Amino acid sequence: MEIKRERVDGAPLAKQHRATEMLRGVERAGTDLDQYVEERVLTTTLEKALNWARSNALFPATFGLACCAIEMMSIVTARYDSARFGAEVFRASPRQADMLILSGRVSIKMAPVVRRIYDQMLEPKWVIAMGACSSSAGVFNNYALVQGADKFLPVDVHVPGCPPRPEALLHGIIKLQAKIKGDPTLGWRERYGAHGTEERGDGPEPHGA
Repeated sequence: MEIKRERVDGAPLAKQHRATEMLRGVERAGTDLDQYVEERVLTTTLEKALNWARSNALFPATFGLACCAIEMMSIVTARYDSARFGAEVFRASPRQADMLILSGRVSIKMAPVVRRIYDQMLEPKWVIAMGACSSSAGVFNNYALVQGADKFLPVDVHVPGCPPRPEALLHGIIKLQAKIKGDPTLGWRERYGAHGTEERGDGPEPHGA
């Protein structure tokens, strides 16, 4: 019976055996062991690990408002496959969701309902305003619609377009993931020194105040 030595997972069998011996303490600790450990050990903080897990396990609420909801439904198809970004599990109950996608225009009568759904969602939670209508009322500049969902909800990401393509919504989800993980590039007030320019009076105090 012939014994054939083959590669396992792209690495020579002898190399894997040597690494196993090093970890078992058979070989004396030296520079090789230090280099081996440094190349394979990752250190981080608990907060960063939690934020990384949250950003890659977003549960959107099964909630659509208008025509943008059709584009939102498209991101779960095989063509766009939002599962690659960890945002494919749409939950029918707000108590099991942590991301709300406002896909369409928000009427004044609908605003209290949207706010109630948001209040019932899990903490921490995030909101994406999808399309021009939910971001700024779009072409419906009249008394019946809320002129921007940020009037009654803390919106994290605005996705422009009328309607935006599914790729644009996926780009917004990627931006939201970067924000959850603490990407400083999204803090435009810090970058431009724009503290004190908030439209409402509940924002942070301006510098020097």
